[in-house]
Amino acid sequence: MTLLRPDSTFYPSARQAMQAPPERFGYVGFLNVGNGKPDGIAVVDLDPASATYSQILNKIEFPHVGDEVHHFGWNACSSALCPSSAHPHLERRYLLVPTLRTSRIYVIDTKPDPIQARIVKIVDADEVASRAGYSRLHTVHCGPDAIYVNALGGTNDGQGPGGIFMLDHYNFDVLGAWEIDRGPQHLAYDFWWHIGHDVMVTSEWATPAMFENGLNVEDIVNQRFGHALHFWDLRRRRHIQTVDLGAENQMVLELRPAHNPNKTYGFVGVVTNTTDLSSSIWTWYQEQGEWKAKKTIHIPAEPADADHLPDILKPFGAVPPLVTDIDLSLDDRYLYVSCWGTGELRQYDVSDPLNPRLTGSVRLGGVTAKAAHPNGTPLNGGPQMVEISRDGKRVYVTNSLYSTWDDQFYPGLRGWLVKLNANAEGGFAIDPDFFVDFGDTRPHQVRLEGGDASTDSYCFS
Repeated sequence: MTLLRPDSTFYPSARQAMQAPPERFGYVGFLNVGNGKPDGIAVVDLDPASATYSQILNKIEFPHVGDEVHHFGWNACSSALCPSSAHPHLERRYLLVPTLRTSRIYVIDTKPDPIQARIVKIVDADEVASRAGYSRLHTVHCGPDAIYVNALGGTNDGQGPGGIFMLDHYNFDVLGAWEIDRGPQHLAYDFWWHIGHDVMVTSEWATPAMFENGLNVEDIVNQRFGHALHFWDLRRRRHIQTVDLGAENQMVLELRPAHNPNKTYGFVGVVTNTTDLSSSIWTWYQEQGEWKAKKTIHIPAEPADADHLPDILKPFGAVPPLVTDIDLSLDDRYLYVSCWGTGELRQYDVSDPLNPRLTGSVRLGGVTAKAAHPNGTPLNGGPQMVEISRDGKRVYVTNSLYSTWDDQFYPGLRGWLVKLNANAEGGFAIDPDFFVDFGDTRPHQVRLEGGDASTDSYCFS
């Protein structure tokens, strides 16, 4: 700790962050469905030397019911050290938890006791709507100049374009919409950036009307979901270019740019292809000043007996992989891919980002596979949200996607959090001693003490 950098979890480069002490606990967003209980954040013990290892230490429950907790993030991280807009005096102290159904933001203070974290502010949906024009809040990223939050809908019952707005670093007031010129962009899902190159990247899912009440297969068949990437001038807040992956590639979701700030490539997952139910990973890159994207991983659907399928899949006689999350290790070497439908978690060596190589695979649950945990616990659901420790040795996975979609693909879903141990030279295995049973509560995203592989952005290589 220094006077100018009070938070020791800020690192100028991913290489230095990989040398940080291992996480002792994690924050897990969870939701309750149909039981009258609120959503919240669970604090889980991740220290193998602890007597309470693999146990929930505390739950911060929200004061409202039906929020639909999804993604969340820190108020500040290593981007505070970027020279273009340095704020080294900030601390990684507050968790910003947006809600996907009610459009609130809960501000949770993790100090002085990180286990007994508490809600210190609630940003209401009306403030977000009046100052930014958005609703259905989704993802948080800590930037060097503000806290960035995105939304999947506008204010007219979710209609209108989704986009990004900004919160003040200090008091968490809504500053306003980020976009000055959005160009043709309308659908929204994830956003990230190549921060040293002043480039924003956004992806596409759907309007709230298309996902809130469950998946309508006709929307996929008629190719109504998002299928494009958008590139922006980050500093000028203007749309630059659209890269269409093809209308058959439905639901372009999680974005994972290279952590090395000198590089201008990244990966995005596509949930399903309308011609064969496959999933895919695409690599975006820049060539002679133009953004391009290439399909670099193809994951086929798995044939299945219709009698063993939930109603939504019976007409297809197959289980689609349903790639719903991906995550990239801090050294930019390993990409983890969640196949929520088939129950497979894959690991690829992406040292050559245009030619990934499969290096590991495990099975956890799955629509028909139903692979149990090594401790013998049956698993409903499949690997969904993935988070990697800063040193790349531990991978944490939860199994809930979105409440109404959970009910369609995995009726009676019971929540769980598992851990996998990764090898430096490729391959990984499920930790038999780590299993957190969330019961009827559904866990979603995991944030790790001091940061993780999808939290920080760096301005030095």
